[in-house]
Amino acid sequence: MNALLELLKPERLTAIVDIGANPIDGDPPYKKMLEAGLCHVTGFEPQRQALDELLRNKGSHEHYLPYAVGDGKPHTLNICKASGMTSLLEPDKNILELFQVLKPLGAVVQQETLQTRRLDDIAEIDYLDFLKIDIQGGELEVFKSGTEKLSKTVAIQTEVSFMTLYKEQPTVGDIDIEMRRQGFVPHCFAAIKKWPIAPCIVNNNPRLAINQLLEADIVYVRNFALPELMSDEQLKHLAMIAHYCYGSIDLALRCVMLLEQRGTLDAGAQQRYLASLSAERQGK
Repeated sequence: MNALLELLKPERLTAIVDIGANPIDGDPPYKKMLEAGLCHVTGFEPQRQALDELLRNKGSHEHYLPYAVGDGKPHTLNICKASGMTSLLEPDKNILELFQVLKPLGAVVQQETLQTRRLDDIAEIDYLDFLKIDIQGGELEVFKSGTEKLSKTVAIQTEVSFMTLYKEQPTVGDIDIEMRRQGFVPHCFAAIKKWPIAPCIVNNNPRLAINQLLEADIVYVRNFALPELMSDEQLKHLAMIAHYCYGSIDLALRCVMLLEQRGTLDAGAQQRYLASLSAERQGK
């Protein structure tokens, strides 16, 4: 499990920030790294019940805070019937009307005013190699308020929306423009969510989709076509994230090749990485 770590020898553990750490969608992409002690996670979750669960289950390499990350201004938190739909944005009833199951889940049951914090102003974040973010439409404001910290980041997994469930919610196109402006390129989809359009129900399953795209988790990485803009340490952490979080061995190998060409890694590093992959497949 630690073969790549031993090959790369980064100066520190990979620093992961999880904004909207509420574990409603199953295991995070960095679970294997966390279990192997290869990273440190700083998570943010303003919903009290979700935060309490994170604090109960956290390990020695996890740290969770109750901050709402955004543009640094006060906002109204719209607490929805479904915890996963709670947002700083107001649910759009016209869009929710299109999706039978989502409509009741998006009902606002309570509102509270809270102060958001700009990503660049959060002192508890020393390093940020990998950002995972899912805050129901507030992602773009975080990116815009975090350009300094994100300038060192090598990977971002963010939720994007094809059908915006909230009023004035940025679209996938808005997110893509900002990501590219900050030097990132799309790498892969971690998940794609489709949803059935009302009133159609297939096989008596109101959640069984046909074709309509709703949301996706997309992974952006620092533009590896311009490796001269990345430090050795950035390339090392990009390789770690690519390998352990997404199984992107081609991207990891590219990083190892660049480090070998720079003389940061000894000659033969690429072959040693490939050999470790073979051993891993054989269960050694």
